Amino acid sequence: MIETGNRSYFNRAEVERIREEKSREFEAMTVLDELFKLTRQYKKSAAYFELVRFIARFRHYSPFNAMLVHIQMPGARFFNSAKRWHDKFNRLIKVAAKPLMILRPGGPIMLVYDVADTEQDKRLPAVDIPDDFLFPFEATAGKIENELNQTVDNCRRDLIEVRYEHFGSQLGGRIRQFGNITDEVQKNWNTFSDARYLIELSNTASRESQFVSLLHELAHMYCGHLGTPNAEWWPDRSHLSHAVKEFEAESVAYIACARAGLKNQSELYLAGYLQENDEIPDISFDQVIKAAFHIESMWQRSLPPRVNKKTARQE
Repeated sequence: MIETGNRSYFNRAEVERIREEKSREFEAMTVLDELFKLTRQYKKSAAYFELVRFIARFRHYSPFNAMLVHIQMPGARFFNSAKRWHDKFNRLIKVAAKPLMILRPGGPIMLVYDVADTEQDKRLPAVDIPDDFLFPFEATAGKIENELNQTVDNCRRDLIEVRYEHFGSQLGGRIRQFGNITDEVQKNWNTFSDARYLIELSNTASRESQFVSLLHELAHMYCGHLGTPNAEWWPDRSHLSHAVKEFEAESVAYIACARAGLKNQSELYLAGYLQENDEIPDISFDQVIKAAFHIESMWQRSLPPRVNKKTARQE
């Protein structure tokens, strides 16, 4: 802007440059990151911690849908569609109920309602809502079954080798790129030929502790902190500061572990950060949610091999 006397003039080239720069910024911004960066709704540490606890609590719904519900009704306890409320629990939707919008699998959206907006259908017998739904943390004993083995099996599709090593008590696990490991050490390992990353877990820890450590290392991987073998799989975000990387990884680990029914140190990390800092670092919450969602799918089922989208389109 040029000021002459009482009048101001804008340089046309400068105006176009600013508009183009801001347009690229908006195009690169996802919906969730727009929510964080523009509205600052969850920039405060306390609000952020409340959000991740909410997402972790609703293990029966995807992290994305839990996020949507929290935006619309932060105090929600348990939500279902009107049909499911009646079919499963003999409950009707109250007249003044507030509908909540979530994403429907294979479709656009669906409406759900919190338990507070339902009432018993007096024509039918009462059905108790299981504690596993209303109080998911208290309902689990913090044990796993085949989740560890299933997750390790799925690691191979993303070029990750998982090994068990003898560590001291202060180290539960670590992740490294094979390029950072000496050839002499690699010769003694029976690794599959395409592996690019190595996750090492303590062979003396419990299976639950091994699982928690694995989820934390995978959090760094799928947030892009170690780069990426293929930009279509997850982005390369290795340029981030150590503080941002750790905050994102701890957030993913907390959500993933809690949704698996396991207590972990990430909750203490986030609670401690809340006490010492008013605002959270400049993270990508979109990437946090995507990483948590992907990691959760890894222990739930066998995932198909990765497909290069460009190659698939050409074929």
